[in-house]
Amino acid sequence: MFGQSLSQERYINPLTDFGFKRLFGTEPNKALLIDFLNVLLPERHIISDLSYRNNENIGSTVVDRKAIFDIYCKSESGESFIVEIQKAKQNFFKDRSVYYSTFPIQEQAQKGIWAYRLSPVYTVGILDFVFDEHKGDETILHTVELKNQKCEVFYDKLKFIYVELPKFKKTVEQLETHFDKWLFLLKHLPDLNAPPEVLQERTFSQLFEVAEIASFSSEEQDAYEDSLKYYRDIKNVVDTSKEEGREEGLQEGRKEGREEATIQLIIRLLQKRFGSLPEDTPTTLRTVPMDVLEALAEDLLDFASLEDMTAWLKART
Repeated sequence: MFGQSLSQERYINPLTDFGFKRLFGTEPNKALLIDFLNVLLPERHIISDLSYRNNENIGSTVVDRKAIFDIYCKSESGESFIVEIQKAKQNFFKDRSVYYSTFPIQEQAQKGIWAYRLSPVYTVGILDFVFDEHKGDETILHTVELKNQKCEVFYDKLKFIYVELPKFKKTVEQLETHFDKWLFLLKHLPDLNAPPEVLQERTFSQLFEVAEIASFSSEEQDAYEDSLKYYRDIKNVVDTSKEEGREEGLQEGRKEGREEATIQLIIRLLQKRFGSLPEDTPTTLRTVPMDVLEALAEDLLDFASLEDMTAWLKART
């Protein structure tokens, strides 16, 4: 129960699955999501209202794979938004972003005569890591579009927006823009004991109220603790992997250490979620490529049974 919790903070961690969806993924709190998206979007696509859509999407045929988004919503003018929190780096994260963007595109198809006119689709990624090619670059917000060889926008209805949170270094005294304030809260909300004066405005007052752990029901408290433990396990695997790489100094040693740490994390999470596991589970996982293991660790909370995981693995290996 919460009295024996892992967290003694006053406010939730927005980078956990529970925290992210509580702040941004429910109808009573959609003003928070609208405000956050509006600091990322070009002025011509400013949102005044939005509606949440089913975050589980399946392709148009039985052989198509399934996508489960953190948050999927549409604005009143028709733009689609996929909003994801990404806690750890994956080898094919960009591929996953592009793949996910195809679902809101395909669902716009109309039967009969159709001119193929599409509404804009945005994929927004809040990243708790930095892209390898961006290291040394201080840019935090990245907007990616389809461009031609002259660097002219070829198609302006498909955009990928990424926020690299680790690059944000400002203290509360240095906050200037609304964007600054949002990034500070995403990164430091659980470190705060009370709302700082600079953040005492209407939008953030709602956020602090929604994020206060003491107001949770016992079920919500337990769910948050499970989500927080999962987040910390992921972070621990990443940090351990980096440390092992520094100590061993050999590429193969880094690779093997990272794989084994990820496998042990997956086993612990599976045991916590489903109880006892088949004896061959560790052996099976050791045959899975590293990029698939990383994706599996991210998607575990979406499985209702071990059979779901088995089907997920078969579709990717």
